Amino acid sequence: MPPSLTSLADDARIAFDNLTDRASGLVHPTIRLGVTGLSRSGKTVFISSLVHNLLHGGRLPLFEPVQSGRVSAVRLEEQPDDGVPRFQYEDHIRALVKDRVWPDSTRAISELRVTIDYQSASGWSRMFSPGRLSIDIVDYPGEWLLDLPLLAKDFRAFSEDTLALARTGIRAELSRTWLELTDQTDIHAAANEMTARDLASSFAAYLKACKADERSLSTLPPGRFLLPGDLDGSPALTFAPLHLPADGKPEKGSLWAMMERRYEAYKSVVVKPFFREHFARLDRQIVLVDALQAINRGPEAVQDLERALSDVLACFRPGTNSLLSSLLGRRIDRVLVAATKADHLHHESHDRLDALTRRLVERAIHRIGMAGAGIDVMALASVRATREATVKRDGHDLPVIVGTPIEGETIGGERFDGLRKTAIFPGDLPTDPETLFAAIESGDRDIQLPDVNVVRFRPPQLEETGGGIKLSVPHIRLDRAMQFLFGDRLA
Repeated sequence: MPPSLTSLADDARIAFDNLTDRASGLVHPTIRLGVTGLSRSGKTVFISSLVHNLLHGGRLPLFEPVQSGRVSAVRLEEQPDDGVPRFQYEDHIRALVKDRVWPDSTRAISELRVTIDYQSASGWSRMFSPGRLSIDIVDYPGEWLLDLPLLAKDFRAFSEDTLALARTGIRAELSRTWLELTDQTDIHAAANEMTARDLASSFAAYLKACKADERSLSTLPPGRFLLPGDLDGSPALTFAPLHLPADGKPEKGSLWAMMERRYEAYKSVVVKPFFREHFARLDRQIVLVDALQAINRGPEAVQDLERALSDVLACFRPGTNSLLSSLLGRRIDRVLVAATKADHLHHESHDRLDALTRRLVERAIHRIGMAGAGIDVMALASVRATREATVKRDGHDLPVIVGTPIEGETIGGERFDGLRKTAIFPGDLPTDPETLFAAIESGDRDIQLPDVNVVRFRPPQLEETGGGIKLSVPHIRLDRAMQFLFGDRLA
């Protein structure tokens, strides 16, 4: 985030926090890993599976420290930030493993510390101290990340951008009630609490309609309108964009002045503290996206995901940490964008999902004029809920996936009870993502994207060893993600 988006006081506090973190790190080496996701991408599941596989010796052939046998112990420890809720790993993993239900999404920030004892690959390093690294996992909603660009916008720019976007595509229908109310509003009238509340409620309803499963749109700031928490009903969340004249300033005591003041309060009370106290202290970051859901919802959802990725990546400052920048202006030197739910596809399409997401990220990077150094992309499944099989159809072998659909899922008119397994053909992604984006940009409203069956499966039933110990949670490419995010710190 450019320093101009923060005040001198913010910069001083960020520098102090980083100095404190680094001083502590000299005694106890630590890496702060941010985990966030866009619209039901499964970040709670990702953290739970990552920790479970580390603690229980999961199959991690591409995570070099484990594969080479250099990791001697992994344990959970007390987190360093007493004012941040703990990520309730035990509850989430119990839901996954014992109850076979997906855990509830985290609706606020949380933290968990995992400490790894290891033997350094360098004989020189082993002479000085035993290897030990703590990973502080900072879990936060993707909506909060999408709020950071607001720091660079005044109320006029925010209003213009939000209203313009609301008039495009499917948003035009979803925003109709709110836009009609906005059109009827006299911004020069005296500030009125009921008018402000009606506008804010209608605006929030529009954002929620965009986020609903049947739409799956991703660019939805301000994020706290979707996750208000303890700020629900506060003035900082009781504002909305307005139709403003091309120039001029609001009259004192007007509705315009009230809305502008509350928008600035939102940035001061909500956005800046998150940036200063949490985001600015991160070392590494993973952003989880549900690209399959976007493809399933159509061209507009894919374009909106690309727009959201542009906003997300603009928030990061990927690059190598120098000593001075580490101490005073910490830089996130590795960002991973991961497309989740790869287990909903046959393995033949995993690389295609990877390539499609990579092209999305490349387009987003090009759109914001940013270098791609320090950014990687992959497709993964934090928890593999399916297995692969082959069925015969018309004399040909058809690749399918087999799993237990969640109770209430309907496939081909058949409703499932949550107990019975079934096999489905998951569909195919194009071998060349350029064909997909060319079709999307053609402007044809009736274009058909690849037919991908996005079925919600229950978590898998884990087998037990002879001693009655359940095996670790199965996954796809979780070990590759670990290697990129912190494998180098265990060298």
